Amino acid sequence: MLRFQNISKAYQKGKVKAVDGLDLTVNPGEIFGFLGPNGAGKTTSIKMVVGLLRQDEGKITVNGHDTHSEPLRAKESIGFVPDNPDLYDKLTGMEYINFIADVYQVSSFERRQRLERLVNMFEISGAMGDLIGSFSHGMKQKLALTAALIHEPPLLILDEPMVGLDPRSAHLFKELMNEHCRQGRTVFFSTHILDVAERLCHRVGIIKKGKLIACGTLDELRHQVGQKGSLESVFLEVTEQ
Repeated sequence: MLRFQNISKAYQKGKVKAVDGLDLTVNPGEIFGFLGPNGAGKTTSIKMVVGLLRQDEGKITVNGHDTHSEPLRAKESIGFVPDNPDLYDKLTGMEYINFIADVYQVSSFERRQRLERLVNMFEISGAMGDLIGSFSHGMKQKLALTAALIHEPPLLILDEPMVGLDPRSAHLFKELMNEHCRQGRTVFFSTHILDVAERLCHRVGIIKKGKLIACGTLDELRHQVGQKGSLESVFLEVTEQ
């Protein structure tokens, strides 16, 4: 579903390597957690997948499509929520969702069904006629998640998706991610909330200074570091080595 092949990205004319030789495969039907300290290269990696940055080296494929040579075909398969959603403040919530649904060519029947379920789940149905500029940060996050799911993408990419969600919405969203994967789709998300990653993820990858330093199930990572602790303790052990 998602494949990084020897991906590298540098800034400051090559002086700072944000991502360094990343090799990683994320499978269909998998919730994959992408973890690492601040500045490790998580967001840079995500931006290369969705087309906001171009890698210096290597190849990224999404659902079999090269993000460089087939960017539109790759993006058709992606739903993306950045860590700080930058939405159109002068549109209403409904206008924004209809705009995104039009971009992905979602039929009127399908968007009505999906939208009703999502806005009721996130409890924003009463605000959909309001300008996005009047939304709180949490409401913007919920609207961005709704937009990312309106076309039921094979690959859902999330950068710190729990930020701004109230406990009920966060719980429902976790259930939604599980349902997304039960249908054979994939979730790839970065987070600093390690207990969420431990409960949700089938596998995790840990990146540090641009390099993937560990990848596997929690049991595989425990075996790697020789302990039986939580994901948090494994993460601390791996990143301090």
